[in-house]
Amino acid sequence: MRPFLDTNLLVYAQTSDPRSVAARQAILAGGVISVQVLNEFVAVLRRKFKRDWDEIAEAVADVRIVLDPVRPISIETHETAVDLARQHGFSFYDSLIVASALEAKCDTLLTEDLQAGQRVRGLAIVNPLPGPSGG
Repeated sequence: MRPFLDTNLLVYAQTSDPRSVAARQAILAGGVISVQVLNEFVAVLRRKFKRDWDEIAEAVADVRIVLDPVRPISIETHETAVDLARQHGFSFYDSLIVASALEAKCDTLLTEDLQAGQRVRGLAIVNPLPGPSGG
């Protein structure tokens, strides 16, 4: 089964941060992302890293080549996210990532934003990045 990748992996893969190697490895291993992940990726590259639009387009194209087709966000995804936020106390946007991973039938969510080792409706939360809570 394919993992779902959170935005932070895509961002770290674009940096010289110590976590970039692990992030690139996770991306190259394949997986699933949603349009939300792509939107957040573009926003961070533009706002935080001041990348120009051509660089951003190239980074997005690279990600789309390696990963499964980008999944849309539907009203059902939104409704599941609201339920997850209410039930687990996650932020809405983290809940939207979890809902997208569940909808894609992924068994693992790779992220540093949620508690590693936690399971949500059968979805394992894994932090593949080096550090205190990562791999």
